Amino acid sequence: MSRIGKQEINIPENVDLKLEPNLVTVKGPKGTLQLIIPASVSIGREKNILTVRVSNPEVKSLNALWGTIQRLIVNNIKGVTDGFSRRLNITGVGYRANIEGKKLVLELGYSHKIDFLIPDDLEIKTEGNNVIVISGIDKQVVGQAAAKIRSYRKPEPYKGKGISYAGEVIRRKAGKQAATASR
Repeated sequence: MSRIGKQEINIPENVDLKLEPNLVTVKGPKGTLQLIIPASVSIGREKNILTVRVSNPEVKSLNALWGTIQRLIVNNIKGVTDGFSRRLNITGVGYRANIEGKKLVLELGYSHKIDFLIPDDLEIKTEGNNVIVISGIDKQVVGQAAAKIRSYRKPEPYKGKGISYAGEVIRRKAGKQAATASR
């Protein structure tokens, strides 16, 4: 049995949850999200408690799916009530980010600027020139956008320059000078 899958899901009062045979629609104060449910997973509801079940809990692949679907529903409920956000820090001389209309313009030490088109379901803000805040109701979309922006200039291990997640620890290397100085 899946430890996560068998947990009950509490539905807040300000969330409207609609169950269809292969679709769960979650509507809240921040928006609406839909989740397609595989045929081997069934969802039961009693008042404000939701339970997720699978057709055969002995099959390992269904156990993994059971826990995944349960967490996706929990994330959708949290997304339409509170939302999700991700912070990115930009480190480096001359590295900066600005918003121009529906584009995030990044200057990351290349010979050209990088334009990132902001999707309609995301909100991107900059704090100063070197902090980007990505927020939205879908955790997967927020995380994917943050990973895409970070991929334009990943943090390098010698000086730590690049785009990193807030709280990310960058492993640093000593470099050539430190290696020859110890001899």
